[in-house]
Amino acid sequence: MKTLSRILATVSTTAIIALVSTSVMAANIFVIGGKPDDPFWSIVKRGAEDAGKVVEAQGGSVTWLGPQNYDNLGVDAAELIRQAIDQGADAIVGPNWVPEAMDPAFKAVVAAGIPLIIYNAGGLEAADRLGAMNYVGSDDFKAGERAAKYFADKGIKNVVCINTLPGAANIEANCNGLGKGAKDIGGTAATLPLPATSFGSATAVAQAVKAYLLKNPKVDGVYTIGNVDANSAINGIMQAGKSGKVQVGGVNMDATILNNIVSGKQLFAIDQQGYHQGYMAVSILNGYVNYGLSIPTREILTGPGIVDKSNVAATQSGVKKGTR
Repeated sequence: MKTLSRILATVSTTAIIALVSTSVMAANIFVIGGKPDDPFWSIVKRGAEDAGKVVEAQGGSVTWLGPQNYDNLGVDAAELIRQAIDQGADAIVGPNWVPEAMDPAFKAVVAAGIPLIIYNAGGLEAADRLGAMNYVGSDDFKAGERAAKYFADKGIKNVVCINTLPGAANIEANCNGLGKGAKDIGGTAATLPLPATSFGSATAVAQAVKAYLLKNPKVDGVYTIGNVDANSAINGIMQAGKSGKVQVGGVNMDATILNNIVSGKQLFAIDQQGYHQGYMAVSILNGYVNYGLSIPTREILTGPGIVDKSNVAATQSGVKKGTR
């Protein structure tokens, strides 16, 4: 009987240790991202979910929250952040799209003692301002600058940034970077702001691009802020009778964009590696919540990179797997 008692005591102790370990190693991470049908954000979500497999194996969870549309982006995103707090998040990842609307919600995260990572939009400046652990994402201003230089290297110095998400800090930074980069090389860059309802609207973007090019005949480059607008811009150029005379570059990519780069319909795409943004942000927070691990390099840049004919083939394999 003593032996049996010892065995039962050992089993009970082991069960308690296992239960405690499970409760400690369980990070419930909430990720704020884009709307469900946004191709770029589906890649970010894939990265977060892949990192989430480790989180789930340790008893935790990854919950994705995104707006249904971008019509009221800042206010809607701030509400999602507050939802994450209310639902008992152990850690939160979010983009600082519209600081004036979203900063109070992010500050509430930090005030509640919830670890926070800013990703995709806002940069290290936002992470510093809000008290976040890290920034994971591209440098949007530098992305615009790099695009302007790429255009200029191809002899294209009069460009326009088609902004279908006016007010979003990362998009404004991209267009501003394009303007600075064009100015530095003796060119010009304007921004054409369109209503947020135009984002992803093939008809609205194509018509706006056509009208702008007809009104500004010196423009020889069009820069789009998301892959959903790139094809629309190409159609607008065609409708304006400018095919071959006006080139397209833009942020993000998908299979269609890469095929357009191969065929010459699009000159290049800016790669910010959205998969990395989701994957690394979730992984860093999981390590912090469970083990107290941290990354001392607070700005973790995933871009900007350039995809053009020189490296498009290598990139296409990643797109087929849903990671580029």
